[in-house]
Amino acid sequence: MEVIIIGGGACGASAAARLRRLDDNAKITILEKTNEISIANCGLPYYCSNVINSEEAMHVSGVQKFKNLLNVDIKMGAEVTNIDRKAKTITINGAEVLSYDKLVLAPGAKPFVPQIEVILNNPKIFTVRMLQDAEKIKAYIKNTGVKNAVVIGGGFIGIEMAENLALIDGVKTTLIEQAPHILPPVDSETAAFAQNEIRQHGVSLILSDGVKEFRETELILNSGTKIPYDIAILAIGVKPETSLAKGCGLEIGKTGGVKVNENMQTSDSDIYAGGDSVEVEDFVTGDNVLVPLAGPANRQGRIIADNIAGFKSVYKKTIGSAVVKVFDLTIACAGNSEESLIKKNIPYWKTFTFGFSHASYYPGATRTMYKLLFNNDGDILGIQAAGREGVEKRIDVIATMMRNKQKVWDLIDCELCYAPPYSSAKDPVNILGMHADNILKGLVKPAFFEDLKDSLPVDIRSQAEFQNETIAGAVHIFTPELRTRYNELPKDKKIILFCNTGFQSYVASRILIQKGFNNVYSLTGGITLYKELVKNTNTLQRV
Repeated sequence: MEVIIIGGGACGASAAARLRRLDDNAKITILEKTNEISIANCGLPYYCSNVINSEEAMHVSGVQKFKNLLNVDIKMGAEVTNIDRKAKTITINGAEVLSYDKLVLAPGAKPFVPQIEVILNNPKIFTVRMLQDAEKIKAYIKNTGVKNAVVIGGGFIGIEMAENLALIDGVKTTLIEQAPHILPPVDSETAAFAQNEIRQHGVSLILSDGVKEFRETELILNSGTKIPYDIAILAIGVKPETSLAKGCGLEIGKTGGVKVNENMQTSDSDIYAGGDSVEVEDFVTGDNVLVPLAGPANRQGRIIADNIAGFKSVYKKTIGSAVVKVFDLTIACAGNSEESLIKKNIPYWKTFTFGFSHASYYPGATRTMYKLLFNNDGDILGIQAAGREGVEKRIDVIATMMRNKQKVWDLIDCELCYAPPYSSAKDPVNILGMHADNILKGLVKPAFFEDLKDSLPVDIRSQAEFQNETIAGAVHIFTPELRTRYNELPKDKKIILFCNTGFQSYVASRILIQKGFNNVYSLTGGITLYKELVKNTNTLQRV
């Protein structure tokens, strides 16, 4: 059996390695049009700043390893120019013709670059996709003495590039995002934590504004703002590489990615496809989506190899679990965001909680903010978190539970490792489940930042905490006093109780509800989340 794999990235390399382990007699050939194979693309921003200071470390595997250990033939600089499905042949560089029994398309995606002459011919503008891109960026910074760097695009790569450029001595960095907040997979509340962290580390952040014009020494934004630059990094997204698939008549999905079935087969049963070039099914909504992440690409490569070798293997949709480092902060997520659910008209509940990274009484504990999205049936629709330690651990746990179709109530029963240096007896995962359970049972009505403008905020913390800092317009009644002072509160107005993080206000709301109040809400995330959101707009009110 002759198997040709087009593309030597995560999916292609994974498919080749797995297939060889399953079939030692197959003739396997990888065709890679660049001079790079099995590169750690996700590490490129860190290589640009020398956080990763070894080029060798950026090579996950190499040509000789594939040839010697796996007996896989690799042709570098081999650009496939034609696929003849009827003859089952491919043409390389317009000349050499190879035949196949099974073909794997894994060309990945390419950075989106506006086809404007001033951008295409500007030596100051770079993208970050290949190791050679990073090498060019490093050389340019070193040889030209860059002082002002601009990153355009606030996705994962854009944020990582902004951070790593800011780490280079003498480089002032600006991050520009056309949307109202950075990090499209999460919502504005979670993004606020990242935005505050970015600003705190000296990066200028411009939101809701895009680049109108590139000039020799400055950028002109849509707002008219002028930004000086010596180097600009375009990180405005990627698009699936589908030219070969389209050229040979394979079906393309509505998202623009190659359409595949659950076995990663294209509309031609002898041609498989995977990685950033294909569309997949969203685990939560069932919609077709593009998810250019290394984890799914690797798994798809393995599944492709299984099916070629005769082992039935299925790709079980994509949850979209992701994590990004933002200086000293970690942002992680899985599933759908609230913004996505609204666009798809999917009903949902939401809540915010704060959990300690480990037992609060053990030194060094830090708080993590969690946002949980779920529905009336208890299905987990999405999870987001922002914190310093153990963030991705909890997101991984919840993503795994989503994969196994467990409910919010099952979060309560998660039996997770506990010792004071690592967690609490009630892990933040358990707390999320308890909070969601209380909401669905009607034991508490959640309120949010956006609800405050139409309500009476009631600070139920101690007098000292209230005097130190509160929400504008809030009245103060300490929780233990509610049982005797509840008559001071109006029953005909929406009341939002708040404390530091939301637990005490939940207790207070239970008191008032049992006193006959029907319009009482608890501010989820409390004043801690409120302050972070207000800090993002620099309008914190103090008394």
